[in-house]
Amino acid sequence: MTKYLVALSILFTGAFSASAQTTDEELNATIRRADSLFWQAYNTCNIQGMEQFMTEDLEFYHDKGGYTVGRAAFSANTKKNLCSNPNFRLRREVLPESVKVFPLHKDGIIYGAIMSGVHVFYIIENNKPGYLDGEASFTHLWLKKHGAWKMSRVLSYDHHPANQKKQVASLTAAQLKQHEGKYSGPQTKSMNITAANDHLVMEINGKKFDLYPSSPSLFFMKERNLSLEFDNTGATVKENGEAVETLRKQ
Repeated sequence: MTKYLVALSILFTGAFSASAQTTDEELNATIRRADSLFWQAYNTCNIQGMEQFMTEDLEFYHDKGGYTVGRAAFSANTKKNLCSNPNFRLRREVLPESVKVFPLHKDGIIYGAIMSGVHVFYIIENNKPGYLDGEASFTHLWLKKHGAWKMSRVLSYDHHPANQKKQVASLTAAQLKQHEGKYSGPQTKSMNITAANDHLVMEINGKKFDLYPSSPSLFFMKERNLSLEFDNTGATVKENGEAVETLRKQ
């Protein structure tokens, strides 16, 4: 199947010849199709298929995960972070009605296109049906490179739980500090909570995540549908509205 997808990607890369797009209407269809094939490869962890649609100097900017420069670095990060665990996959889907394609002209000739829209992400664990997790906006810059369309710049921003933009409550420094400390549970052996200016910072295995208050005891992540509800003994971790772990404050 992987060889077939690679061959398919190469075939369509050739089909998206730069000389073939002479009107804005043709460009719109071509860019949408090329973008769709790139994400098909992404969703199946087909690294070679993805690379057919990226420039060597690709730049990827993420409002939560930082930036990556270079096709090789992007491929390596994708392989390590999203494709190394066979029991975990991330599936990206675009909301078709949100997509817009804007042609870029020079001297009356199309040299590129900007594609923007909204996409959602599904988490697939242990080969179970995926569940909707996150939503974000995107902007892709497509350019003509050596007779084919390539994605050159990628921006992914405004990440938040899908269909769930929560209101952030305003808490005092004392209300935030009462939750500071070390926590542990059956799955999370060690977690540290510290107070920032207007939210909490959760640190696990050297990685930090921001938690925003919706009430004095309930905090949530903006990037995914995960929350912590604190009480006198610790905190309950909820994902997609279901309790997944009870943490004790040390």
